[in-house]
Amino acid sequence: MAGQTGAPAPKNENVVQLAPKPMGFFDQLFSYNRVFWIANLMEMLERLAYYGLRVVLPIYLLLSLAKGGPEFNHEQKGLMYFWWANVQSFLPIVTGGYSDRYGYKLTVGVSIAIKVAGYLIMGFATDIAAALSGGASLETPGHIATLSVFMTGALLLAAGTATFKPGLQGMIAANVKEENSSLAWSLFYQLVNLGAFLGPPLAGVLQLMSWKLVFISCAGIVSLNYFALLMFEEPAKAHWPDGKRPVGTLGEEIKGFGKVLWDSVLGILEPRLAGFLILFSGFWAMFYQLFDLLPNFITDWVDSTDVYNAVAVPIFGLFGSTPPAEWGGMVPQEQLINLNAGMIVLFAFAFGYLTGKIRSMTAMMIGMAISAVGVYFLGAAATGFGILLAVVIFSTGEMLASPTKMRYFGGLAPEGKKGLYLGYVNATVGIGWGLGSLVAGEMYQNDGDKVVLARRYLVDEVGQSADAVAAMPKDDVIPALSEATSQTAMQVQHMLYDFYDPSAIWLFFVKVGLMSMVGLIAFDVITRLKLSFEKESAAIIGLSFVIAGATYGWDVGFYFAAAMSVYVYLRNKAPHLLPD
Repeated sequence: MAGQTGAPAPKNENVVQLAPKPMGFFDQLFSYNRVFWIANLMEMLERLAYYGLRVVLPIYLLLSLAKGGPEFNHEQKGLMYFWWANVQSFLPIVTGGYSDRYGYKLTVGVSIAIKVAGYLIMGFATDIAAALSGGASLETPGHIATLSVFMTGALLLAAGTATFKPGLQGMIAANVKEENSSLAWSLFYQLVNLGAFLGPPLAGVLQLMSWKLVFISCAGIVSLNYFALLMFEEPAKAHWPDGKRPVGTLGEEIKGFGKVLWDSVLGILEPRLAGFLILFSGFWAMFYQLFDLLPNFITDWVDSTDVYNAVAVPIFGLFGSTPPAEWGGMVPQEQLINLNAGMIVLFAFAFGYLTGKIRSMTAMMIGMAISAVGVYFLGAAATGFGILLAVVIFSTGEMLASPTKMRYFGGLAPEGKKGLYLGYVNATVGIGWGLGSLVAGEMYQNDGDKVVLARRYLVDEVGQSADAVAAMPKDDVIPALSEATSQTAMQVQHMLYDFYDPSAIWLFFVKVGLMSMVGLIAFDVITRLKLSFEKESAAIIGLSFVIAGATYGWDVGFYFAAAMSVYVYLRNKAPHLLPD
């Protein structure tokens, strides 16, 4: 997990922000007050609910109408994740300033309500859409009414998450001193990942009962944080005059909001800042497929009977039981992928110590290269143990590359701009996650989805009518191909995998990760040359255009380059319009 998703940040990563003084481990551990621990518990509950849903959500989005799902296609799923990524990653640029102004408790309280609304709207989206469409949405896969309602819920969840983070982290920062900060943030991110580790298995059990129960439970879990808010006073009071939140006139409030928004939009276009965000986004485009695409790929193509027989059956046997019959002799995808969070919980401290001994860019490059190897093995492996090996490799790279970005980013910032740069750091996640989702959605819909390829095989190879095949309900396609070819469902799966090679999509994301790595190496060289602002900006704009264009499309590369050029123009012609 990383960035907005809760990646661990080793203690040395916070040196840039707080410059901690040496203090013993146990001295730090016992120095934290009650509010610190309550805030950490709140974060763990929020992550438990969030990741409990996130890892199983790609399966639900594609679930057939007959099974109670919305039956979206992968392009619709990609579009949803695109907007989700943008709201969740870019909104904190604005909301961060308001948590200080209006209070951490109020910010978190409002965010919880938004998140609860998001979970419940998503959980009941098919019912709401049916009421709005007069029942038509229950008969049409991926109906526009269902998509609109579900996306509304998803964007509310994204907005709630984007609002929750600044408020919660503000609570912790207000209760941490300089001398005990080094351990504080490591504990915070470890508890983040503990919640992320516990969430998917819980959601896996709940979905066997009811998919609605998954969404309702997530809403209930995050709502528990309201009880926690009752246990302490507003930490921001210490910074308010007379302990009261300062309130301006309506005009002053509107003007202040507009200035924050204006500065946020223009600030992110500064070429050195934007260049790093764009170039590093390739790592996140690759990273988020672990949660957005891999669940569907495992469900469609991976035969995990090896892990089921060698691991799941013996573990359940220790308790005198057997794996759930609903597993069908396979290990569910969320259990396989959850190895990622488990590794981070166990080894983040060790990797944090190791990365502290080498240059940040070196650690990032090694991590990105290792992660790319892991992504390659995701495509090369169609077995349970193969997927587990790929996740181990990828997670190793993640623990090297992801947390180190804070240290590198802080050192990259020009003097007097560290706060500005660190405020935008999660924007690189939004760029990669969002654009990567659009690309992955289109690619997998055309050349990866098992049912889509089965329909294609029935028409092109078996010779059945295209209209008749298109009219088949989703759940009938694989049985129809099994009957037509006199094979079992698993034999059909292997046949389609060998015939169409759906694993090719992972090679594309390997290329994305490696291009991002090459771009960052060039970026590092440029920024260390001590060029003038104009020359450095021109080099970074050109580099960003090439890497982004080759990764996401040349139109996207052009937009990024044009946006950075606007900043350069304003700096030369109208510097008073730029952030202070």
